[in-house]
Amino acid sequence: MAGIAPVGSQLDARECDAKMTELPNADGEDFLTSNDEVYDSFESMGLQENLLRGIYAYGVEKPSPVQQRGLVPFCKGLDVIQQAQSGSGKTATLCLGILQQLDYNAVDCQALVLVPSPELARKTERVMHSLGNYLGVKVCACEGCDRVPEDQGNFSHGVHVVVGTPDCVFDMLRRQSLSPDYVKTVVLNQADEMISRGFKNKIYDIFQLLAPKIQVGVFLATMPPEALEITRKLMNKPVRILVKLGEFTPEREEMKLETLSGLSQTDEAAMCWLDKRCRLWKPKNIITKGKLVNKKILD
Repeated sequence: MAGIAPVGSQLDARECDAKMTELPNADGEDFLTSNDEVYDSFESMGLQENLLRGIYAYGVEKPSPVQQRGLVPFCKGLDVIQQAQSGSGKTATLCLGILQQLDYNAVDCQALVLVPSPELARKTERVMHSLGNYLGVKVCACEGCDRVPEDQGNFSHGVHVVVGTPDCVFDMLRRQSLSPDYVKTVVLNQADEMISRGFKNKIYDIFQLLAPKIQVGVFLATMPPEALEITRKLMNKPVRILVKLGEFTPEREEMKLETLSGLSQTDEAAMCWLDKRCRLWKPKNIITKGKLVNKKILD
């Protein structure tokens, strides 16, 4: 059952827009939100049974604070802005929100996830595959414009979700290798980073090829003016979840362990990082044969 956010932490749309650029240095509430519902468990969110199976098989026991506030509105098809630092659970929120809404009887591209790099495209693809393992989700990462023939082959077998950089996704749409006809959700993951890499105009180009009424999710760590401009032009009455930025604490850094859990044992630098963290604050982790096992909080 949903709880209620603390009094004074809810803002209307105009107040949230004003707070977006102030929040990193603000004092007071850790969360500022236009949504007053807080869910303390995945079971209380009304998620599909097979999606819950995927969450628990992935090793997750409870939603992060960002997910407690932002996942249900996204699952309902509402536009959502989540501004929070790395490790807060934004990537999992967008993956779970998409997985909850897909029509698995139709093997058409229904969601686009735009990311700033091929590396993040691959990571997002892996997370979505793992969480949607019991749903039969088909995800394809567009890793570069030089891999167009391979991507076209993947699309020919049917795909529910496409993840890629804006230039690669636009190229696939322009070539008509990827159909926009059934796309109902578009997510900008690390939108601030995409803008810093010069993708703003390409994002607008992609939206010109899509239906006018689609769900939009914007996930980012900071809110530069260009990102605020995108939210105002592309979104319809978005739910805003704004988290004050701060220095990493051990708890926040521990969330990043999951990101490295898939690395090879031969990655000496990564394994040294993991070993150092486990010795410093003794989380409930076991590293064996290059694999990390822990009670994870999704990122």
